[in-house]
Amino acid sequence: MQVTELTHPLIEHKLAILRDEKTGTKEFRELVSEIAMFLCYEAMKDITLEEVEIKTPIEVMKTKKLDESRYIFVPILRAGMGMLDGVIKVIPNAKIGHIGMYRNEETFEPVEYFFKVPKGVEEKEVFLLDPMLATGGSAVDAIESLKAKGVKKINFLCIIAAPEGIEVVTKKHPEVPIFCAHIDRELNENKYICPGLGDAGDRIYGTK
Repeated sequence: MQVTELTHPLIEHKLAILRDEKTGTKEFRELVSEIAMFLCYEAMKDITLEEVEIKTPIEVMKTKKLDESRYIFVPILRAGMGMLDGVIKVIPNAKIGHIGMYRNEETFEPVEYFFKVPKGVEEKEVFLLDPMLATGGSAVDAIESLKAKGVKKINFLCIIAAPEGIEVVTKKHPEVPIFCAHIDRELNENKYICPGLGDAGDRIYGTK
């Protein structure tokens, strides 16, 4: 299982505020963005840099830089958009795709309604964004949609993950690494993560 759970006092602190039902929309949105940035740092710790030559104010030197054009961020709408500002701060020149999904409230299954990714996506490394990994259905469907486009390198970034969702994703797509801020206890009968933080989309956009 390629699952990385961030363990850091700052992450734990920010998650405590994020989970609190008293936390308002503005602060919630800012925290989602901040935690996403930390996740992106972790997900990119083993990437390959290219050697380049630059001139400092003192002298010419050889150093290493990132080819930002190699990466694409793909938020799963709509909650995944809350993570986008944070990851873009890490790689500001990355391209952006979108996958639109909603949950059927009777079957709890994801329904895809929108799919748009940059040209040449099959040659890029994709970071799929969704704050909550609950049943794993949306993540699996999004991964399969990207694979159908020829994408070979996919990373999944989420803030809260349920063991059930992790199991589903790692079983169907074992080569896709998962990066999360915390693995919670379980799903309840309505397929919400416990203790969780509620509906991430509603809290990001203040729709409830």
